[in-house]
Amino acid sequence: MLILDTIRISARSFKNNRLRTLLTIMGISVGIASIFFLVSLGYGFQQVVLERVATSDSLLSLDVYPQVGSDGETNVILNENLGEIENIGGVAKAAPVITQKFKVHSGEFTTDAKVNITDTDFFKLEGIAIQDGELMDNGSRNEVVVTSAVLDLLHIDINKFEGKELIADISPLSEKERESEKEDNSTPRKFKIVGLINDKSKANIYITTNSVSDLGFGYFNRVKIKVSSEGEIDPVRRTLMEKGYIVSAISDTVDQTRKIFKIIQIVLLSFGMLALVVSAIGMFNTMTISLLERTQEIAIMKSLGASATDIWGMFLTESVLIGFLGGTFGIAIGFIGTEVFNFILNFVAKNLGGISVDIFYIPLWFIVFIVVFSTVVGLVTGFYPAKRAAALDTLEALRYK
Repeated sequence: MLILDTIRISARSFKNNRLRTLLTIMGISVGIASIFFLVSLGYGFQQVVLERVATSDSLLSLDVYPQVGSDGETNVILNENLGEIENIGGVAKAAPVITQKFKVHSGEFTTDAKVNITDTDFFKLEGIAIQDGELMDNGSRNEVVVTSAVLDLLHIDINKFEGKELIADISPLSEKERESEKEDNSTPRKFKIVGLINDKSKANIYITTNSVSDLGFGYFNRVKIKVSSEGEIDPVRRTLMEKGYIVSAISDTVDQTRKIFKIIQIVLLSFGMLALVVSAIGMFNTMTISLLERTQEIAIMKSLGASATDIWGMFLTESVLIGFLGGTFGIAIGFIGTEVFNFILNFVAKNLGGISVDIFYIPLWFIVFIVVFSTVVGLVTGFYPAKRAAALDTLEALRYK
């Protein structure tokens, strides 16, 4: 029997039992749609988190901290140590950072904020994105980028922040030194807000090193460095640690995050597989009933010369077609479900003052895998009914009622 004839005869049963076949395909579709929805949710969460945590530059970056002293206090990195770090082989760029907590004022409101004194390279290496406005210029002396938490604390309208002024009481002394000083030696500096970072959890402001160059800062709390390639991360880290620095890499965090999300994806996939198993049982039942209904038809085909292989192929083709169509429709249903759910979620988020995100992501290879997988499920489910159909005795099958 030709392959086209096998497909045509197998597809004929779809017409004869439309409702049952449709329900079987829909059962497979629901199982596949569940897998599509849950796994794409897992990949989407991973994508959103990693986009917030890392950029291409930040994945090649290392954080260099001074060692903790014998008294338990954290030391600082001196200016003369910065050149030593920059001259290590494999280091492509270095962005030193001074981080201190200072008083910040705007109008009649005052708050404590973490002031980060650095340059614009730090933002790329740290993976920080500007939501509104722009980065301050490295040569500027009065521009500042703030988080949305600072605007809330200073009662500045988030929609009218650009050009607003704030005053920061900056001191070149470390926090420990300031605590031991009896007099306040801080210098008030006026800044203009030019950029906004969407972060309501941390009250951070960022100013350029040039803004405080006259105050005599002689140290850094940490240095953010970028290596020339991924292969240089471990050698540069070892060299820095041998020199007594504490070194961490965001790539370690990303690797751990991926491992965690891989476990989450497996758990979500397991829930989807339960729905697919139930659907496969329904499909097995459909194929078995189809065998019983077509027993005499099979006997007639055998008496007309159809071989056991032809009968086997006919039933397997029918089950494969059901599996393939179930997978295809399942992807369509799953895609529609993700779009509707994402639309509702973003609608609610916007009304509550949040930002729009796409929490679903599915790689192309997984779509292909789902179609192949559902087809294989159909093949496996139809294997036993096809075997029974091929093994039917012609005379007994003709007498079957």
